[in-house]
Amino acid sequence: MKYKLAIFDMDGTILSTLDDLASGVDFALNENGLPPRSKQETRAALGRGVRFLIEQSVPKGLSEAGISKVEEDFLKYYKVHSMDNTRPYDGIVELIKELRASGIKTAVVSNKIDSAVKELCDNFFEGAFDIARGERPGIPRKPNPKPINAIIDKFGFSKDEVVYIGDSEVDLLTANNAEIDHIIVTWGFRDREFLEQNGAKTLVENMEELKSNICK
Repeated sequence: MKYKLAIFDMDGTILSTLDDLASGVDFALNENGLPPRSKQETRAALGRGVRFLIEQSVPKGLSEAGISKVEEDFLKYYKVHSMDNTRPYDGIVELIKELRASGIKTAVVSNKIDSAVKELCDNFFEGAFDIARGERPGIPRKPNPKPINAIIDKFGFSKDEVVYIGDSEVDLLTANNAEIDHIIVTWGFRDREFLEQNGAKTLVENMEELKSNICK
């Protein structure tokens, strides 16, 4: 097999998290007397971390202090409710276990808060990933390649032995910036046409296609 390390995004790639994220945004906006956003608006703002999500969700012109308060309320809500409706996509748990059994190392790199990444991995993918990392102080968010490169360096693989799997233009940029191959899934937070327009070359529609592209 070509790939020895498969690194996955989380939201929209291995976990269906939109309902809980949208509920968190609605709660935080309501707590601050701000108008709600539609689920589709929240979906379009996902992928670049919590701060970006909140900045895109609040009315233009809100002060930095106001944005920070909404972000704080979102994080407090999401810490308690991150697994209310979140579920793994059908077949992904089994696929990751198959990859591990075949000798492929697996990891998660997400722009989600690090504590949430680890909690969700422990709950839904116990023992399935060698490493799971989210947003942490001092570590740049995707599409900066530093989090990806740190994992590659830890395992000692060459760039052509690594693939990054995601669902958005942010993930595509991340793979390109890290100079590794990408696989972009179409069941996440971006439509296929949008992904193609942003340069995605390897797109998969289902778990069988994902498996065949990782294990080629």
